[in-house]
Amino acid sequence: MEAELSSQPNVILIMADDMGFSDIGCYGSEIETPNLDRLGANGVRFSQFYNYARCCPTRASLQTGLYPHRAGIGHMVGDYNLPGYRGFLNRNCVTIAEALKPAGYKTLMVGKWHIGGSFRFSELESARAGEECYPRPLDRGYDRFWGTLSGGGSYFSTHALYDDNEAIEPEGDDFYYTDKISDAASGFIDEYGPDNKPFFMHVCYTAPHWPLHALEEDIDKYRNKYICGWDQLRENRYEELIGSKLLDSRWALSPRDADSRPWGSVTKQDWEDARMAVYAAQIDRMDQGIGRIMASLRKHNIERDTLVMFLSDNGGCAELLGEDGVKAFHAAETKNGEPIRYGNIPDLTPGTDTTFMSYDLPWANASDTPFRYFKHYVHEGGISTPFIAHWPGKIAPGRIEHSPAAVIDFLPTIIDAAGTTYPTTYNGNDIHSVDGESFLPALTGNNWHRNDPIYWEHEGNCAVRLDNWKLVSKWPGDWELYDLSVDRTELNNLAEQSPDRVNQLSGLHSDWANRSNVEPWDKILASPGAAPFKIWLQDNDPLYPK
Repeated sequence: MEAELSSQPNVILIMADDMGFSDIGCYGSEIETPNLDRLGANGVRFSQFYNYARCCPTRASLQTGLYPHRAGIGHMVGDYNLPGYRGFLNRNCVTIAEALKPAGYKTLMVGKWHIGGSFRFSELESARAGEECYPRPLDRGYDRFWGTLSGGGSYFSTHALYDDNEAIEPEGDDFYYTDKISDAASGFIDEYGPDNKPFFMHVCYTAPHWPLHALEEDIDKYRNKYICGWDQLRENRYEELIGSKLLDSRWALSPRDADSRPWGSVTKQDWEDARMAVYAAQIDRMDQGIGRIMASLRKHNIERDTLVMFLSDNGGCAELLGEDGVKAFHAAETKNGEPIRYGNIPDLTPGTDTTFMSYDLPWANASDTPFRYFKHYVHEGGISTPFIAHWPGKIAPGRIEHSPAAVIDFLPTIIDAAGTTYPTTYNGNDIHSVDGESFLPALTGNNWHRNDPIYWEHEGNCAVRLDNWKLVSKWPGDWELYDLSVDRTELNNLAEQSPDRVNQLSGLHSDWANRSNVEPWDKILASPGAAPFKIWLQDNDPLYPK
């Protein structure tokens, strides 16, 4: 006889970093992800789940159930002295951890934080950790934390690493950040899993965010796998997605991006194969760690009492990393004192700690199969994520859910599953009403349809989705209109044919922006605080308007 399910489930929310829609096996990929595939086969996969196009805004929305500008992080972690662009979580929001603690939850976090001000560019900022402008996880409701306060960096010598509130240094010759995240998450389960008290754990990998750093044993599995090139890879993944029913066969594969090039014209094919092999190895190693996390649940006989969810924070990353283009923001040497070569340099083999590369636009185009565009942008390629939910006994295995949902929906969904309520005040501060909607009914197999549109604005790129209609623009361009029921790959712009619908949706977007602390991107770029980011963006993003 099966044990009765706990009335308050444990919840583990796992997030990858800069991983595209088609980069795991159960979403069409050739990359070996047996643990995620097993979660998908025994749970539910969403075909239309949305992030917020970039790491910091996605994390702010996920943590708070608010659009990122309302939480104070409308852009990145720079403070532009505007309410929606402070670069840290404000006091008019609560995190999932803060919402769950009154319901008796132990709250745990592992990995990348990156919603508490800048901890990379200034030692002064690092020294102010814990102040209102530099909140750490333990300052925002988490009982335990092991991970990094900043964004991406070396996997072998990680910057801004913390154990709870204590700054620590990477230790050991075998330090590899992805493995350490998995170890810490498994360790927390070993420590708190046997308790009668439920726990919430947020696990934020930096994989497969650049730099291309992976372990040789993982890279070896993928050498020469990508010599077929990105054009063939996109075709292969598209066919797999159609066959799996995650995509509607009416949705054509988008053409190769205009800023890519035909594989047949590539002269350094072995080097390109090597870059994609390292990227695949990073995802493979993350999946191995997720397997260890699931094994820890089974060891303590709590898998049935645990809702596990997985997503990516944005689409595949097309940033090119010009030579020395990010050197100013990272260490000049490895921890062993060897110089680091920065940039996508074709005569260097990627993967080791002495290199610092990205996989670049053409491979990102394959990661985002079948969609257009990438991280930063709010066309489908920038905001579509694989999303898996696994909860034995509650979620029927093998389902595909086609209802649109988004990162703003996590907080209301999780507090719904926990049987608690969203606060109107917290620590003496009025709390914004939540923007998201609980998709718990969709997890458990009931009909669910969101009531409100989903809105986006990031770096001037704007979109609104209402039912199957999506209005979208790439800054500083015009509005485009798509009927996603027949054209989710956004190939047939209906804006000229449907001016009334454009006016309706653009009006909704304008009203939302006005009430959500959204500012014009030109105004943000003119802020003194934006200068370092603007320089970096123009040097490393091939699609940024010059």
